[in-house]
Amino acid sequence: MTSLWRLISAERLKMSKSFVWLLTLLSPAIAVLPGMLSSPPDGESLSWQLQLSDMSMIHSMLFLPVLSGIFAALLCRYEHQEGGWKMLLALPVTRMTVYLSKFIMIIVLLGVVQLLFGAALLGVGWFREITEPVPWALMLRSVFGGWFACLPLAALQLAVSQSWSSFGAPLALNVSLTLPNMLIANSATYGPYYPWVQPMLAMSPLSPYGDESFGAFNISLESLLFVVLGSLIVFLAAGMISFWRKAV
Repeated sequence: MTSLWRLISAERLKMSKSFVWLLTLLSPAIAVLPGMLSSPPDGESLSWQLQLSDMSMIHSMLFLPVLSGIFAALLCRYEHQEGGWKMLLALPVTRMTVYLSKFIMIIVLLGVVQLLFGAALLGVGWFREITEPVPWALMLRSVFGGWFACLPLAALQLAVSQSWSSFGAPLALNVSLTLPNMLIANSATYGPYYPWVQPMLAMSPLSPYGDESFGAFNISLESLLFVVLGSLIVFLAAGMISFWRKAV
């Protein structure tokens, strides 16, 4: 356990010298724009649910899945340069500890993104003077759900990034698989099982509330959590096995 925390601290120091912390601000900052421009249907007042729906759409559909790939690629970039893997694995640490430290760092960064998104949501809502009480349960469920739904993506992207020495190739793969999200989310058959669309399903206030659901948004929260947890276990185990067998 001590070696794990030391490796996490080392990863944090490496990231502190890069622009990765600025990336955590990117998606929440962009989400402010649709939040400021959203307008309720005629005759209705602006609500927190509508604000959450408008701000979370582009955040969870596009930027959150892409950021999971960027974080993974950045965390492996140093080791792919000038024999970094050999130097790292020459230390008195196990391969599993090294792999877990990188995975934990990715999910911490994604957690920071979600916290900043939640702060942006509250800030925009209060600036626009939404009169109804803040639905804390809905917002916490959305923010945490989006983070939890990104865990399989983080595990999958880490597995790809540690295998490929190219920095751009894992990112290109991630982006190409993220772009079809809107189309796949409309499918009740394939949407719930597509890893890149799961953050959007988890963050959307339409899925567990009301009757305004369609396609994959009809999936229950319990089913979504089961799919996310199952894919997390599969992707994390596959990545660990691949890293354990990795030749350096």
